[in-house]
Amino acid sequence: MDKIALALGAGGARGLAHIHVIQAFDELGIKPSLIAGTSIGSIIGAAAGAGMTAEAITDHIYSKIGSPLTLMSDMFKVRPTSMDSFFRDGGLRIGELNLERILGTFLPDAIPETFADLSIPLKITATDYYSQSTTVFEGGALLSAMAASAAIPAVFLPVERDGRFYIDGSATNPCPLDILQDHAQHVIAIDVSGGSHGDDAKRPNKFDAMYASSQIMQMSIVQHTASNYPETVLLRPPVDSYRSLDFLKAKEILAQTIELKDQVKVRIDRFLK
Repeated sequence: MDKIALALGAGGARGLAHIHVIQAFDELGIKPSLIAGTSIGSIIGAAAGAGMTAEAITDHIYSKIGSPLTLMSDMFKVRPTSMDSFFRDGGLRIGELNLERILGTFLPDAIPETFADLSIPLKITATDYYSQSTTVFEGGALLSAMAASAAIPAVFLPVERDGRFYIDGSATNPCPLDILQDHAQHVIAIDVSGGSHGDDAKRPNKFDAMYASSQIMQMSIVQHTASNYPETVLLRPPVDSYRSLDFLKAKEILAQTIELKDQVKVRIDRFLK
């Protein structure tokens, strides 16, 4: 059978759409031969690499965010040791959140501690802050690699691993389709960067413009990278209306992007024929 590698891109809550991609493989009764993920893509990729089905991933997400009380209880568990360092100048210091602690609380138990324990090989990309370049993790501890890949600046603290400091992989490689080339006969890449959205007759406010500008840059990086690999299938679900932290809109995001599953299945069918 032809090997099919899967690249799952960065996008925060928008990346919940990746679950439909896993569902497509589940329904066809096959598995990707290799997965690469950035940010939320690394987390969904790790879950799939651990053998979790799309249904199991969805059930876990709903169990964590379906109840406001449960969500608040879990968030209380990962509060900073010193609340003085979290609340200063009358404001919430959201940028001091430690993503490794958060993931340790929210991730399903099925995700193992190390890359070696995954049933599907996984590559995770993060951005080395000081070298301003992409680092690819494919061995060692999974938790710190996922946290490094998903450490959104101004939301989470940079993650330290092996003496280096990392921020979200989307800064340099939002959809890591390039690192899968030559490792499989076929590559499917899912870009969940968010573009500008709204009434085009209205001037966007400064916050929307600032957020959209970073997303537009990420899409540009993905498009440029994909142009070097014309045989790679690049799919982009309709996620522009959602933001990175819209996890409480999980059901809405999954409903909005449901067609992605059939798009992936069509592509896989063509590969296998």
